[in-house]
Amino acid sequence: MKSILRGTSLLLVLAPFAAMAQVAKPKPEDTEVWSPAVPVVTPGKSETASPPSDAIVLFDGTSLDQWVNVKDGAAAGWTVADGIATVAKDKGNIQTRRSFGSYQLHLEYRIPANVTGTGQARGNSGLFLASTGAGDTGYELQILDSYKNDTYVNGQAGAVYKQFPPLANPVRKPGEWQSVDVVWDKPTFDAKGTLKTPAHVTAFINGVLVQDHVSLLGETLYIGKPSYKTYDRAPIKLQAHGDPSPPISYRNIWVRDLG
Repeated sequence: MKSILRGTSLLLVLAPFAAMAQVAKPKPEDTEVWSPAVPVVTPGKSETASPPSDAIVLFDGTSLDQWVNVKDGAAAGWTVADGIATVAKDKGNIQTRRSFGSYQLHLEYRIPANVTGTGQARGNSGLFLASTGAGDTGYELQILDSYKNDTYVNGQAGAVYKQFPPLANPVRKPGEWQSVDVVWDKPTFDAKGTLKTPAHVTAFINGVLVQDHVSLLGETLYIGKPSYKTYDRAPIKLQAHGDPSPPISYRNIWVRDLG
């Protein structure tokens, strides 16, 4: 009888550890959403918007002096020619010298006409609405070639990455310029760092609404569930994604700081 009791006790002791061993390790695919498909909308023809009188011009086609390299704070290092800035993937992400709270932002981007690859490996970049740390830390609005290019819907162009699919897919084909307009309402925190109000984002691609004042779940995570950490003002970041497709380009970037 004693041996049976000892065996039973051992099983009771080991059971929680066995259950823990069966818990699957989180994977990127756990937070990918593939359906329903986002409806395709054909946008209007104009994408250029001149900065208003109170805007801070972040890139006017002449230099990236308003930007620094995220890794070391040195010069941005991306290529500037013919009025456009092209991602230098070997240099990494860049972010603004200034920090912002809530704001209105405009930028234009172009996927190269000779883009290659599929899914997330095709014209991938990202607009980080608040860069709260190194690398890809922050809140990302996805930039990607989503012209006849299937991927998970919360990872296509205009998605709040891994959180909210866009309301529409209004992107133009590679080789054409696209516009992004964003209203960013920063999150707020109390004196103890507890979240008071979540971040909200409204966004348009090529004049078509893709995010309608959505309430974010926290910072962007590639794997796992998003969460918040305290910050007040932060730079705006552009991603040099490591996918093998040709690099994308940007132009006409300006922001209105709303406090």
